[in-house]
Amino acid sequence: MSRILVLAPQLPVPPQALTGSVQGTTIRNFNLIAGLARRHQVDLATFLAPGNAAETVDLLKPFCRNVLALPQPTRQLSERARDTILKAAPDMALRLLSYEMDARLAELVREAGPYDVLQVEGIEMSPYMPGIRRAAPWPGKRPFVVYDDHNAEYVLQQRAFATDARRPRRWVAAAYSLVQWRKLAGYERRVCRAADRVVAVSEVDRDALLRLDPGLDVTVVPNGVDLEFNRPGAVLPQPDMGARALVFTGKMDYRPNIDAVTWFADAVLPLIRQSAPDARFFIVGQQPHPRVAALAERPGVTVTGRVPDTRPYIAGASVYIIPLRIGGGTRLKVLEAMAMGQAIVSTRLGCDGFPFTGGAEVAFGDTPAEFARQVLDLFADRARAAEMGRQARAFVEAHYGWDALVPTLEALYP
Repeated sequence: MSRILVLAPQLPVPPQALTGSVQGTTIRNFNLIAGLARRHQVDLATFLAPGNAAETVDLLKPFCRNVLALPQPTRQLSERARDTILKAAPDMALRLLSYEMDARLAELVREAGPYDVLQVEGIEMSPYMPGIRRAAPWPGKRPFVVYDDHNAEYVLQQRAFATDARRPRRWVAAAYSLVQWRKLAGYERRVCRAADRVVAVSEVDRDALLRLDPGLDVTVVPNGVDLEFNRPGAVLPQPDMGARALVFTGKMDYRPNIDAVTWFADAVLPLIRQSAPDARFFIVGQQPHPRVAALAERPGVTVTGRVPDTRPYIAGASVYIIPLRIGGGTRLKVLEAMAMGQAIVSTRLGCDGFPFTGGAEVAFGDTPAEFARQVLDLFADRARAAEMGRQARAFVEAHYGWDALVPTLEALYP
């Protein structure tokens, strides 16, 4: 049994305890902690995002001996702009910087340590690694550091730059991504080198990290899915969605999701509605960005905002869509839709990191015309859509249950 201190950027409570679509980071971290707690002693340090009630921390008591949860720090847009110009660190490394968290972590380490393992979940929590090492009061003993890189972050910004640079109206965003891409490449390399072991969520991300430093020791521990919570028939479909409902779920102030739904609404949905005028597009998830909220004014588009549970919308989808053009990692939304037995159409980037062949579990379309054709084909051939859903469910059952994934992480510990 190891004594583990986990650093997580958001409160990792069970997804069924939260309303709306939550970030994949939250779901991954909860399931890793729950699995580790069966055989190890786990402490947690994390931040409470706006809307997280303090009492939700109690949901972690069955899994964590100690939970340090502080309010998420805030930074104004003017501060971010200043730091982008004046500071060498990337935006992500500054987002959750808190002197109070630094001091409280040092106190936790002195009082609750020694820890055998420090597990850092994502680049936002990496600034706390040096302070924890300095705070260790026991001579010759420091925690073994595992850095879980949820995305190869520099690649995400590189892709965002390439996408936005093609559109003059997005050149300000492209300039931001260019600066962050360059900063992240150096910072992410240093963080990985400072850790004893590095975890990536896919072989694609592992390769991206090795491009930063071929000498890194990187192990793939993919994202998983709760096979019971996300099973066919677990919930009733959302009423009145129609026979040709297209569904996308996600946190809707997240830049890759914003780009995905605006591209789909602008370039793909009009092609679909030419042949299927009753097709409806449901954008399901909390905190819609103004660019996303504006899509609700278009015919056939519904923007739900926060909902109590995204599963009824997934269950009611004729086709679940993943029109992502920016991002990295293995996306939990893919696994959730597959576990619920839904037919999926995606860009290839949307399923990057998964060993799909295309056609059996997921249909692919990278251009507006290809994407629209795949959707229309599934509208017309419901037997094929049902078979794709069965194949998708079988695929995640075989490869992506959390019980099978946690031991891969445990094997890294000394």
